[in-house]
Amino acid sequence: MSIKMIAVDMDGTFLNDQKKYNEPRFNRLFQQLQEKGIRFVVASGNQYFQLRSFFPELYKSIAFVAENGANILIGEDHVYNAELSHEKIVQTLDVLEELAPMNLILCGKQSAYISNTVSEELFERASFYYPQLEKVADLYALTQEKDTIFKFALSFDEQEAAEKLSALKQSLGEGLIPVSSGHGDIDLIIPGVHKLNGLQLLGEKWGILDDEIATFGDSGNDIEMIQQIKHSFAMENGQPKIKEAASTIIGSNNTEAVLDTIQAIIEES
Repeated sequence: MSIKMIAVDMDGTFLNDQKKYNEPRFNRLFQQLQEKGIRFVVASGNQYFQLRSFFPELYKSIAFVAENGANILIGEDHVYNAELSHEKIVQTLDVLEELAPMNLILCGKQSAYISNTVSEELFERASFYYPQLEKVADLYALTQEKDTIFKFALSFDEQEAAEKLSALKQSLGEGLIPVSSGHGDIDLIIPGVHKLNGLQLLGEKWGILDDEIATFGDSGNDIEMIQQIKHSFAMENGQPKIKEAASTIIGSNNTEAVLDTIQAIIEES
């Protein structure tokens, strides 16, 4: 196996249920990855500012395929971002009014945005995943001059999430693609803008082929990079369709299965 890029999802994959990982061990492995010229990429539905906070000493040497591929950075340098038109934002907000998500966030390049009527409890929950989060009086009034918006992030009761996902697929048509990120959370992403697309953009930049990438994931928003990459690893705690699509199933996120596999990749390279 000749791997030149390792891409990891965070929640339910790289992070355990306490949102932690073995930092000393990873730091040692990261040094070895750099010595061997293997790129490390974080590929997540979460906001860039949240993702980089997990790697305070290393983030400038890490690439981030954030917001499910809608915002890509290497360290602090922007590589790519998608963009939703104001018309599409308004159309989608109209649809979402009927489905009544517990939380509705518009995700932008500079910040994420949430209604100022949201409860403090829900705002605090959202702030963990979107540390750059601004309350606004009217989501409809967000314009391209204010920020570049590229994704919707929704939260539903976990028991209703599958039903809501199905309803969204019917309501939105082909304009936006709803994908599950687990625990009742659903992202609405631009067609073709997903984690795999982000990895391939970085691959083109670095001269890395798909067969030279290893991917790790657990949820619906990982499906493209698990299904279409030869060296793909699904977590034991992953959703069934992810485990079916992966080339290999490893331990749960509450073990060090991802770090064990990274170590094995290093030893084989």
